Amino acid sequence: MKRTDITELFPEATKEQIDKLMGINGADINAAKGDVETLRQQLTEQSSKEMEKAKLQIENLKSELNGMKAAETIRLTREKVASEKKIPVNLLTGETEEACAKQADEILAFAAPSYPTLPDGGEPHGTPKATTRDQFADWAKEYFG
Repeated sequence: MKRTDITELFPEATKEQIDKLMGINGADINAAKGDVETLRQQLTEQSSKEMEKAKLQIENLKSELNGMKAAETIRLTREKVASEKKIPVNLLTGETEEACAKQADEILAFAAPSYPTLPDGGEPHGTPKATTRDQFADWAKEYFG
């Protein structure tokens, strides 16, 4: 608001009245500017806090995604080695292909059958004269009387 605006609206206004109106108007403008500045500061602080919160959330999500990618790579590596070595994938705990392959070889070596060798190969000599049932019955008669 300008002095000319007041004199156009109120031509009979005195200089003191115009000064008083200009003073009131100036005080109102300064109060409004103060309110605007206070609101601007609050908005800036709130925006900064929200920005930091969003950045932290983004970092957490990136970390989680990287963990999931690493877990998927390990899972695929274990499945590949298990398929190649023909063993159950849940027996592998290594995280690299080399570690899983070594572990698979150790599992296969442990699980390999190790029967004692018999001098005659374990084959029966001659043909049995009776059925297994009859042979057992004969043995039971001899043993128990």
